[in-house]
Amino acid sequence: MLNVDLKLSKDTRKFAEDVLSRLDIPSKVLDRSAILPGFLDVHVHLREPGFSYKETIYTGTRAAARGGFTGVCTMPNLDPMPDSLENLEKQLSIIERDGVVRVFPYGTITKKEKGTDLSDMEALSPYVCAFTDDGVGVQGKDMMRMAMEKARSLNKMIVAHCEDMELVKGGYIHDGRYAAMHGHTGNPSESEWKQVERDVGLAEETGCAYHVCHVSTKESVEIIRQARKRGANVTCETTPHYLTLSDDMLEESGSFRMNPPIRGEEDRAALIEGIKDGTVSVIATDHAPHSAEEKSGGLRNSLNGIVGLETAFPVLYTELVKKDIISLERLIELMSTNPRERFGIDLEQDFVLMDLEEPFNIDPETFISKGRATPFAGKRVFGKTLITVCKGRVVYDYRW
Repeated sequence: MLNVDLKLSKDTRKFAEDVLSRLDIPSKVLDRSAILPGFLDVHVHLREPGFSYKETIYTGTRAAARGGFTGVCTMPNLDPMPDSLENLEKQLSIIERDGVVRVFPYGTITKKEKGTDLSDMEALSPYVCAFTDDGVGVQGKDMMRMAMEKARSLNKMIVAHCEDMELVKGGYIHDGRYAAMHGHTGNPSESEWKQVERDVGLAEETGCAYHVCHVSTKESVEIIRQARKRGANVTCETTPHYLTLSDDMLEESGSFRMNPPIRGEEDRAALIEGIKDGTVSVIATDHAPHSAEEKSGGLRNSLNGIVGLETAFPVLYTELVKKDIISLERLIELMSTNPRERFGIDLEQDFVLMDLEEPFNIDPETFISKGRATPFAGKRVFGKTLITVCKGRVVYDYRW
């Protein structure tokens, strides 16, 4: 195996070597591979209950295993939404039955994500990883303050989709050059960073632990950087598509439509700097599968969201590590170490065997996920998952 120092614990490395010794993997494959800690994705949409035609907990967690993820935190925009213990229990029973990897549900911040009344946060607290109204964001400042005060009392984190709907004004791609040249309605960067600015102030005021979802703008990065310098308990994540794409690369395809939108090259550069200096401490996928019909309307008429569990590591390893932008160790921190620490999730002894040298092409038709929409279709990449072990059990083997 490749001699890659990723600071795996001695117990995990010994456990991994013992497991792999029993799997009869060809030596030529092992020689170009490395043992990595299992990844944790703190932002996925598994769509069940309520929207199983898009994805199920079974298909989504199998896709996670194929991508090297041994833990996922699943967003609450479901039906029913987990805004009460009764509703959450429906989701927990499916997770218990069908989850292939570890699944940690979020609870909503407000009832039905309407932004008017707090969810039953106290009852939900022992069973959820954090609270979020992902997909819409909390529009009212006073409501967000109340939520943060309650979350702090429960020792839970607020995880925020930041989007000021009054500033979006119908925009669906970045308000930049591509939108102007092709007649699209632009969504300005301000719709994100103004709410980040508001929430960071509230987090400092209340002392609540606060994490920003899918940061896409240079202004958001700088707001978070300055807050962290002041000692605020604030973190953020970004995604592979914001780190590797800009709006100059857009195509007239639903596979390039997501929320927030792919933004300008200056934003992408700021995000790269953010992962280098630690301002951006987590990379998540925002895996958001839809049906083929829902993604068939081009940029203008498709639903927001792409899949990412099966492409995240190879895209990031190819575009960031192999191009010497960040080290492999730094990528593992962003995808495994940091999200585990921030969310208080233990994945000890979970591991992944990854082929780092044999290239392959991303082919959506081979995805395990029900979703097929990805802007990386056809891309030649490195970093193929060979074996994923979760809770001591092989949950993915490339030979299956």
